Amino acid sequence: MEDFNKELGKRIRRRRKEVGLSQEELALMADIDRSYVGGIERADRNVSFSILCKLCLALRCDVATLTKDLPPVYH
Repeated sequence: MEDFNKELGKRIRRRRKEVGLSQEELALMADIDRSYVGGIERADRNVSFSILCKLCLALRCDVATLTKDLPPVYH
């Protein structure tokens, strides 16, 4: 599970930087604590679906954008 959280955190950080937001700005827009955003990006926190949805609204993307192929599906 930890690897999934690490990858999701990287994707959130990448998207945040793409849209030009600081962690504090993202936190304000998503109505969550800035330290929580940092914890998600570092994979110290296991993000809930509702928080992920709030982050996606602030990042102007859908959940699928951040979670595609996570976890990888092996055929």
